[in-house]
Amino acid sequence: MKNRDLLVKIVFVAVILLLLLSLVAPAIFAQTQPKQEKLLNELKVLMWPDAKAEKVTVRVRIHSGSAFDPQGKEGLMQMLADNLFPNQEIRDFFAEDLGGHLDVRCSYNYIQVEASAKPEFLLQMMETVAGAVSSRPIDKPTTITLRDAQIEKVKQLEADAAYIAERAVAKRLLGDFPYGRPTMGTVASLQKIDYADLVDARQRFLTADNATITLSGNFDRKYAFLAIRRLLGPWQKSDRKVPSTFRQPDDPPAAVMTIPSPKPDAWAMRMAMRGVARS
Repeated sequence: MKNRDLLVKIVFVAVILLLLLSLVAPAIFAQTQPKQEKLLNELKVLMWPDAKAEKVTVRVRIHSGSAFDPQGKEGLMQMLADNLFPNQEIRDFFAEDLGGHLDVRCSYNYIQVEASAKPEFLLQMMETVAGAVSSRPIDKPTTITLRDAQIEKVKQLEADAAYIAERAVAKRLLGDFPYGRPTMGTVASLQKIDYADLVDARQRFLTADNATITLSGNFDRKYAFLAIRRLLGPWQKSDRKVPSTFRQPDDPPAAVMTIPSPKPDAWAMRMAMRGVARS
């Protein structure tokens, strides 16, 4: 009898909890859903306002990364990312004057600009980021400076046995498939990149219809959207489509491969396998 009464109480409590969850969950879910907009130039806009946040953060993602490097000119998309904010002074401006930070990342799949600032500096932050992604000029002296700086970074990486092992196993496993090529490029591939290559990459990939902007933190939604529309509305969209599919790599050889280490007293070992694709 006691066991049955206990079971009835447990069921009763469970039903009450389910009823409460059914009332609260939709509200919580609605708060986590972003406000979605799309400008006339097909730029996608997502906004998550949070009045309790101390800062406001903007992220602009270009949906093309190092996978789109031309064959033999690996490292081009990384240079395009570096060209958005080529000077350290602009990063110091975000940290010291706007109370936030600035970071640019380039992966195989995307280039992403992430910036933050205090809420009162939202407009200044948006103006700086919008100008960089939509109308940042590319000139020959800056191209040479960026290329030389990236070559130096690659030389440092290639002096590391772990990096050499990772590049070797990626090449062995994927061949000329984009994910098997280095995002930073090689010294030889970077030396082939010139000013015209960078301009062509910007025209093909740095377009409004190939980007998404997200805004999160402490901001007024209506004011922020008006600022985005004014600053990024004129951003041109592409007049041609860039294919996003690549030929699958051949089956890799299974034999053990040995390569010399850049340092005689350092060594690294890597083993890789192909897995199931993940969306």
